[in-house]
Amino acid sequence: MHRTRWAALLAHPARVVVGAFAAAIAFGTALLVLPVSAANGLPTGVVPAVFTATGAMSGGLSLVDTGTHWSLFGELVVLGLIQFGGFGIMAFASLLGLLVSGRLRLSLQLTAQAETRSLGIGDVRRVLLGIARITAAVELTAAVWLALRFHFGQGQPIGQAAYSGLFHAVSAFNNAGFGLRQDNLVGYASDFWVLAPIALACILGSIGFPVLLELLRSRRRGTFARSARHWSLHTRLTLFTTAVLLAAGSVLTWLLEWTNPGTLAPLAWPDKLMNGFFNAVTARTAGFNSVDVGEMRPATLLVTTVLMFIGGGSASTAGGIKVTTFALLAAAILAEARGDTAVEVMGRRVAPGVVRQALTVALLGVGAVMLATIIVLTISDESMEAVLFETTSAFGTCGLTTGITADLPVAGQLVLIALMFVGRLGPITLASALALRERGRRYQLPEERPVIG
Repeated sequence: MHRTRWAALLAHPARVVVGAFAAAIAFGTALLVLPVSAANGLPTGVVPAVFTATGAMSGGLSLVDTGTHWSLFGELVVLGLIQFGGFGIMAFASLLGLLVSGRLRLSLQLTAQAETRSLGIGDVRRVLLGIARITAAVELTAAVWLALRFHFGQGQPIGQAAYSGLFHAVSAFNNAGFGLRQDNLVGYASDFWVLAPIALACILGSIGFPVLLELLRSRRRGTFARSARHWSLHTRLTLFTTAVLLAAGSVLTWLLEWTNPGTLAPLAWPDKLMNGFFNAVTARTAGFNSVDVGEMRPATLLVTTVLMFIGGGSASTAGGIKVTTFALLAAAILAEARGDTAVEVMGRRVAPGVVRQALTVALLGVGAVMLATIIVLTISDESMEAVLFETTSAFGTCGLTTGITADLPVAGQLVLIALMFVGRLGPITLASALALRERGRRYQLPEERPVIG
C-alpha cells in the first residue's frame, strides 16, 4: 500500500514539487498580508507579501526590510517559509534523485543515468529523517554560537540574542540571506565570530545532502584521507568545484575591492580578508552582505553575478545551475580542446546524456536571465549592470541586491518573482525530467557535420 502510494505520488515528480512550493507561497502570502504580520498593524500589499513569501521560500530577494517592516508574527512566518523552502528543496531534490537513480546511493544526483524503479516507504523515510537530522544539527549549533556572540560580544539581551541567533542560523543554512537589521550584516563586518559561523552554515547548506551524508559516513569509517579515495564522483566534483569557486571569488574580491572606500578600504586587513571571503561564500546564493553591494566596482559585480549564476551543489539549499553542471561543462570544453572523444572527470568517464543535460540546464538558465533582463530594462530606467545583477540574483535565489528592487515598477517586480520561482525549481525539475525521459533509439539518422565557428 505504502509503496503504491509513493509510486503514484512521484509518477509526476515535477508537478509535485511545483505544486507544493506554489501552495506554500500562497499560504505564506495569505499570512503576510494580515495586519498582525506588519509592525505598524496595517495590511501589507499583495505584491510585497508575495515577493517576500517567494523570496523566503526560494532564498531570494525582498521588497521590504525584514527587521523593521514585519512584526514578530510576520518574522516567524518568514522564518517558517525559509525553513520549509530549504528543507523542502533538499528533500524534493534528493527524492527526485532517488527516483532517477532507482536506489539510494552515495552518488545520488539529479542527472543520474539509470533505470527507474518504485520507491519504497523506507527509502523515503530514511532520506527525510537524514535531512532533518543534518538540518537540526547544523542550525542548532550555529544558533547557539551566534546567540552567545550576540549576547556577550554585542551586548544584546539573552532573549533577543537567542532569537537573533536562531533566525540567522536558519537563514544561513537554508541560504536565504534574510537578516534582522536594515543593513543586513554590514554592522558585523568587523566581527569575525558572527561572520564565520554564518559563512560555515552557508557552505554546509550549499554542498547538498548527498555530499553531507557521504562525509558523515566517511567520518564514521575513519580518517578522511583514507575514506576520500572511495568518495563518489558527485562528492569529489562538488567539493573540488566549491573550493575552486570560493578561492577564486575571494581572491578576485580582494584584488578588486581592497582599495574601494565604499567596501573593503575602511576595514583592517584581517577584516578585509574575512569580508572578501564572506562575499565569495554568500555570492553562491546565500545572499547575506557584510559590505554595501551597491558600492562595489563593476568588475566585482560581474564576478559576483557569475558566482550567483553557478550557485551551489545539487540537492542543497543553494540555487543556480549547480556546481556539478558548471564542472561538467568545463570538463566537456577541456575534452574537446584535447581532441578526446569522451568526457573524463577524476578518473571516471561521464555519460554523454549527462553532459547534454548539463548543457540544457545551463543554456536555459542563461535564456531565462537574459529574457528577464530585457523585460526589466524595457520597463525601467535602471542601468544594465544593475538589472543583470538583480535578475541573476533572482534566478540564482541569492538575494544580493544593488538596491534597485524596490524602485522597479510592479511589472518588473513580478518578473523577479517569476524568476525566483523558476530559479528555485527549474534546474531541479528540468534535470530530473530529462533524466527520466532518456530512452534509447532503435535507429540512427545519417551523420553529418555542420561548420562550427
